[in-house]
Amino acid sequence: MLDALFKPRAIAIVGASVKELSIGNVIIRNLQKYGYKGAIYPLNPTADEVCGLKAYKTLDEIPGQVDLAHIIIPSKFVPQTIEDCGKKGVKAVIINSAGFSELGDEGAALQKDFLQRAKEYGVRVFGPNCQGIINSDPELNAYCNFTFTYPEPGHISVVALSGGVGALIMQALTDLGIGQRFYASNGNACDISIPEIVRYYGDDPETRAVVLYTEGFSNPREFLEVAKEVSAKKPILAMKAGRTEQGAKAASSHTGSLAGVDIATELIFEKTGILSFTDEGEMARAAMAFATQPIPKGNRVGIITNTGGPAVIATDVLVSFGLDVPKLSEASIERLQLSQMAEAALENPIDVVATASGAHFRGALDVMMDEEGIDSVFINFVTAPFTDTHEVARQIVEVSRLGKKPIVCNFMTDLSQERFRITHGILKAGGVPCYANPSDAAKALGALASYGKLRARDIGEPRAFAGVDSARAKKVIDEAREAGRSVLSATEVYSIFEAYGIPVAGWAVTADAAEAAAAAERIGFPVVVKVDCEEIDHKSDMGGVAVNLKDAASVRATVEDMQSRLGSLGKLNFFVQKFLPGGRELIIGAAAERELGHLVMFGLGGIYVEVLKDVVFKIAPVTELEACEMLANIKTAALLDGVRGERGIDKQAVKELIQRVSLLLTELPMIQEMDMNPIMAFADCVYAVDGRIRI
Repeated sequence: MLDALFKPRAIAIVGASVKELSIGNVIIRNLQKYGYKGAIYPLNPTADEVCGLKAYKTLDEIPGQVDLAHIIIPSKFVPQTIEDCGKKGVKAVIINSAGFSELGDEGAALQKDFLQRAKEYGVRVFGPNCQGIINSDPELNAYCNFTFTYPEPGHISVVALSGGVGALIMQALTDLGIGQRFYASNGNACDISIPEIVRYYGDDPETRAVVLYTEGFSNPREFLEVAKEVSAKKPILAMKAGRTEQGAKAASSHTGSLAGVDIATELIFEKTGILSFTDEGEMARAAMAFATQPIPKGNRVGIITNTGGPAVIATDVLVSFGLDVPKLSEASIERLQLSQMAEAALENPIDVVATASGAHFRGALDVMMDEEGIDSVFINFVTAPFTDTHEVARQIVEVSRLGKKPIVCNFMTDLSQERFRITHGILKAGGVPCYANPSDAAKALGALASYGKLRARDIGEPRAFAGVDSARAKKVIDEAREAGRSVLSATEVYSIFEAYGIPVAGWAVTADAAEAAAAAERIGFPVVVKVDCEEIDHKSDMGGVAVNLKDAASVRATVEDMQSRLGSLGKLNFFVQKFLPGGRELIIGAAAERELGHLVMFGLGGIYVEVLKDVVFKIAPVTELEACEMLANIKTAALLDGVRGERGIDKQAVKELIQRVSLLLTELPMIQEMDMNPIMAFADCVYAVDGRIRI
């Protein structure tokens, strides 16, 4: 529990200052301005008082219990101060000071020192090099922070790795009139982590939605497990920075080079049901809807408008989010005929016309609330000067407070006019999320519906397969390790594939031309011959692959040619395999991700993977549903079904192959990279015809 941090009954300011522009002064004044209900104890070795409060020279002099201490002193004094806090019984500290691991070895040593002392005394550390926290609960009003935005009480809780971005988000929410519950920005996060904070928010009954900004995770697995738990209870709206930065995790592998440095965080968001945003303003506007509205049960939207054009704009945006604007039932249209003016359009959208009164809006809203084919309501409300806009707002609020279906409002007005500011105030006080244009309102409703879809999505459990011989596969890897090799030979790769029931074309590994020709005779022509050498990564580029060899003489000539050209590069073996022409070339690959497990990749294979880069990723283990999504989400998915008379591939066999690879990776975590490229997929079967594994 983090109550000592977020709900402190008494706070000590170690490094309190009489200088008005210092952090040690600003934090005290923020606590005072925000109306903190607990005791504040400034510590200053020379001043008698700070900000009108009695100052103390040491923690021992403070007469009462202290739950939380702000530490704003030079880094070299922090370890001893942490020990002093522990002896005083302080349960949590916020280290605002910088000068630790972010500054190199000396700072890292100081950080290690104070962490050891904190652990010894049971003190939790927030920071260092951080802003702090805010708790807007009127019973406490804890502004343990040096920022300048004073949020109203509310139900959105914010956590941000970057204090600058966190302050930006907090200000954006405040500008939109959205109250906030908790705020936290934890800087270096050496102890209290973002996952811990997210879990704390998830357990807080007053937090209805979590807003998260991150630049990555020190322990991705911890975050994945926490996010999965919390997002099942309440929405997490998240933004990850650095999306355009690309990099290769391991240049020797297609999978490694295609997985950008940002991919793991995005996959965590997807796997755990987190709503991902690329724009902080859009995220804040979505939070406004989550603060007051229920989650829609489906994707069907009813639109009520008193002006035509904005409804068209909204419809386009809603449809882009996968929402539908369906026709209303005959019974609903009959009800609307009784409540609307003759000029009104009674389809969906319902155009109540510009002169519509509160009663007309109410009639349309009641129908939308009762219509079984509608899950949420979008309102375009232009404040026509010849209508009682206050009454329209009151009717919208009354229906919204019923909580039957979510409502968002595109409120089009001139807020410089006092009359319309009052109308807006009625909507805001009633918890109706209002937006200045139809696109923003539609995106917010789209976010609500997206979360509803994510929450309803059950990815299922990983599949187990009978007949898998994991002990055989592990023995292959152990023997390679003992021999000091990281890149497995073709024999080892295919032995592992066979141990996991992965279908492979007939194959043999040979030492020379005579053995290769004999193997080809056994396998059956035509065959493929590939050089098998640890020093050669990309065999095709080196002329180490020959296909469609139709007789023994061709095989012998091919092997002799490779020996003469490539023999100087290292010890050569020759992989002989049945040639399977005419199939669709696919790729399945994997790359180990720090602290997370493996990323599994699927897409078009062969040369297409390098040219088109049409691939998708999932975090292992991959379930049946996730495998289905992988096949459906590549841009060229239509090719898998066959085009222009071509037969489609056996998609069920490909999905099973992905799941077998996922199981292999889960049980053999020492694998760093793996590629099956190409996989030949036919209408009734699939075969792996080339593979590479690095441990």
